[in-house]
Amino acid sequence: MTPEVQVLLNTLWVVTAAILVFFMQAGFALVESGMVRAKNAVNVIMKNYCDMCVGAMGFWLLGYGLMFGVSTSGWFGTTKFAPNSGEPFEYTLLFFQMMFAATAATIVSGALAERIRFNAYLVGSFLITTVIYPVFGSWAWNDNGWLKQIGFIDFAGSTVVHTVGACCALAGLAALGPRTGRYAKDGTPRTIPGHNLPFVALGGFVLWLGWFGFNAGSTTAADLSIGKIALNTHLAGAAAVAGALVLCGLLGRPVLLTTVVNASLAGLVAITAGCAFVTPGSAILIGLIAAPVMLLGEAFLDAFKLDDAVGAIPVHGFCGVWGTFAVGIFKESGADVKQMCIQLLGSAAAFGFVFPTAYVMYRAIGAWMQLRVASVDEQRGLDFAEHAEVGYPEFQEGLLHGGTAAPAARPAAAPTARPSVTAPVGRN
Repeated sequence: MTPEVQVLLNTLWVVTAAILVFFMQAGFALVESGMVRAKNAVNVIMKNYCDMCVGAMGFWLLGYGLMFGVSTSGWFGTTKFAPNSGEPFEYTLLFFQMMFAATAATIVSGALAERIRFNAYLVGSFLITTVIYPVFGSWAWNDNGWLKQIGFIDFAGSTVVHTVGACCALAGLAALGPRTGRYAKDGTPRTIPGHNLPFVALGGFVLWLGWFGFNAGSTTAADLSIGKIALNTHLAGAAAVAGALVLCGLLGRPVLLTTVVNASLAGLVAITAGCAFVTPGSAILIGLIAAPVMLLGEAFLDAFKLDDAVGAIPVHGFCGVWGTFAVGIFKESGADVKQMCIQLLGSAAAFGFVFPTAYVMYRAIGAWMQLRVASVDEQRGLDFAEHAEVGYPEFQEGLLHGGTAAPAARPAAAPTARPSVTAPVGRN
């Protein structure tokens, strides 16, 4: 095979994989909108749709250069900003990495759902994809990045994408606080069920499909390793579901659809770091262990009244750390204590840089513009308060007459009003 043909095949494969990763945005939109109340469904999907767009602009303008430009210090790149020329395959890599940046940002959307202002969220998303994600990514994936130089392994982003996204989400939760009514005065968590579980399941399928491009596409070449990577990815997701089913049975807990879907995502997150370096049997073990890690993460957040609306931090953060550490345990060459320490250092570096930086960012956004919606708007729902529309007008007519919309989007006239009734927590 000539080099020209190999480059063509590589380009076709990586672009196809990037399209699959792009399709994951639809999966996130379905999962997150299904897990929130009907009165916030439009708002959540709007955040997913728009953060992908503003993130693409920011990553092209500055993020790609910070992440993959020439790095003499090992901390960030200093070239390739707003690229308008280059080798043909460079455009392919930029397109592929742009999808990864969008994934990191959209992890935040679900965690902060039902209380953050739309404009404030988009400002945060732009800064995550433009600065926070690329700077850490340069440490791990730039050839001269200091983490990569000491041997840190994160093949497709358990830390770079998922842990970074989860740390940004955690910072947002700390700045915003829980949804109204989520915790009783004594700290007891109250369930706020989502409005559309079929959406959640469909979104899980879409994300699982996209993950084959996410992991196998990270070869950035059409080579024979793709099959093994795809197999390991699938086995880890399936094993995590099996682990959740067994664990729920042993604990006498109901087997919830949301638990099953999140467990599959937890397994997929966990295998992402080591999918190219472990055997199929090890991939199953990594997925099995991801299930209890996710459930323990959920309990940990509730203990500290950190209200993650969709369970994004246990899935992407806790299981991202587990998957990164698991590389040192399960890699085919054998368990390596030194590698385990390097992997832990990489996870600690992600938290140590991303969480405080994102927290300061959200506080600064809050000082510049209101970060959290008003209490009355939270009760009425962000669909109407932020966008002057609702997702299910046949069933939500009362929401259209419970008050006025945001000034920039106030309807000119309202039809005959019905009495407004504030929905109890967990409804609408």
